[in-house]
Amino acid sequence: MLRRTPMTTAADAAPPAGEPQATGATPVFVARGLCKSYGSGDATVHALRDLDVDIWQGEFVVLLGPSGSGKSTLLNILGGLDAPTSGRAAWRDHELTGADEAALTAYRRDHVGFVFQFYNLIPSLTARENVELVAEIARDPMRAEEALALVGLSHRLDHFPGQLSGGEQQRVAVARAIVKRPDALLCDEPTGALDVETGKLVLSAIARANREVGATTVVITHNAAIAGMADRVLRMGGGRIVAIEANARRLAPEELVW
Repeated sequence: MLRRTPMTTAADAAPPAGEPQATGATPVFVARGLCKSYGSGDATVHALRDLDVDIWQGEFVVLLGPSGSGKSTLLNILGGLDAPTSGRAAWRDHELTGADEAALTAYRRDHVGFVFQFYNLIPSLTARENVELVAEIARDPMRAEEALALVGLSHRLDHFPGQLSGGEQQRVAVARAIVKRPDALLCDEPTGALDVETGKLVLSAIARANREVGATTVVITHNAAIAGMADRVLRMGGGRIVAIEANARRLAPEELVW
């Protein structure tokens, strides 16, 4: 099982500088002092360096930064796909740091939806069947048809991946992630392999999942234009969050220009 987070002091509970502090609100993700290193000696690579962050229920957060800035490492730790070298990460009142693999598997299955740059659909299954694979193991899934309708693919239910465009395949991947009604939707460069107009369709599907499913959403990108659709933008560099910006108004994907 995931361990419950012990009682914290007021200082421990205070958000990092630049974080919102809504009255009575509790962050769903908390990271304190996260470090992640690979290799040893002179070959050591520091992917994360003493990183603190809070992410709040229902937020749409964009992690923005160049390759190697630590974005994917942070997302993987929050998603239970990787563990830090030191520091701690928690989801709600449960510790992710130090949890065993069975607990992390249950966490990923029950609470997190993932969308990656490459769609990873099963070629021999239709769009509906690809989504149903996840629905079958979820605790309280929506119908596959409902998830595909949310991403605008009701007319493509019985098409195979090879019969779909790249943008349509990525929207199937979004539907597959949201069919379980996840608490968190974690997206790693979801538009990286797409042209501008197709990318906007995928971003619209992600924004709709954030709004209608209520999933706390974190999107990794190196495309600064996408930052306009976020509640907050966390700019990363050198394994740290170097700036936090809040948008007064979230732009719709069709308003983005890049």
